[in-house]
Amino acid sequence: MTGPVVVGLDGSPGSVTAAWWAADEAVRRGLPLVLLHSWTTQPLDVPIPQEAGSKQRYGQDLLHRTEAELLHRYGDLKPTTELVAEPAAQALLARSRGASLLVLGSRGYGSMASFLLGSISLHVLGLARCPAVTVRAGDPAVEAGWGHPAAVDRDEVVVGLSDAGAASDPLLEFAFAAAESYGVGVRVVRALPRHPHLTSPDDGEARLEAEERARLTTTLVMWREMFPDVPVVAQVVTEAAAPALLSAATRSRLAVVGRRRRPSHMTWRLGPVAHAVLHHAPCPVAVVPHG
Repeated sequence: MTGPVVVGLDGSPGSVTAAWWAADEAVRRGLPLVLLHSWTTQPLDVPIPQEAGSKQRYGQDLLHRTEAELLHRYGDLKPTTELVAEPAAQALLARSRGASLLVLGSRGYGSMASFLLGSISLHVLGLARCPAVTVRAGDPAVEAGWGHPAAVDRDEVVVGLSDAGAASDPLLEFAFAAAESYGVGVRVVRALPRHPHLTSPDDGEARLEAEERARLTTTLVMWREMFPDVPVVAQVVTEAAAPALLSAATRSRLAVVGRRRRPSHMTWRLGPVAHAVLHHAPCPVAVVPHG
């Protein structure tokens, strides 16, 4: 990946935490960082006069203030800023064509704040050409990471696979590269739905798990060879995918889920598992397009 890390700033606490996370990723990956603000798309909780000139000045101040803070923390970082008039979702999606990563902020963690993403973020997550990451406001592992080890209990990158075949390669590539940069392991979770014709867990369920575990082991051979220093845990369970991933994500530095590419760029859809993880995982969540 050679394109920039692009982070959307709107002045909310979530976007500030997202900028910190994005800067750290840019430094780890040796990539440029772009701070983007749409002055025509600002959150309702940012008190600002309605005049266009005032909105533009607010946006410029926000970009300069964030840039200065990041440069103070990362002296060798070379961020660029973009103040745009186009709607935020449109601007971010346009830049996803050449970006390595998009980063978005969210409001927080909890049952009420879980409806954090809103139409703009969901639209971007559903159509971005590159991986997109959401970062929660006040994430302690992000805020502890400036020149210090992240929270000690965040010792894995967890990735959920809906299939153990070749379609999973983009997710595994992203997860392994992230884990290598963090110096942590990867936990690969493959959740199998319960078969309606099995009358008990012993009635073929163990056999199905063993078969899928063998498939997953074969799939992971290449990635183990490419990333020999990254510890790997392959987890095959018979339960709903969303609870399995959320349980695994309690110790995660990053959770990775997939999203199928759409033939039309006018429509977007995130599956129920991606929605659940985005809304409830306590760590940053990456949505990786594939297929």
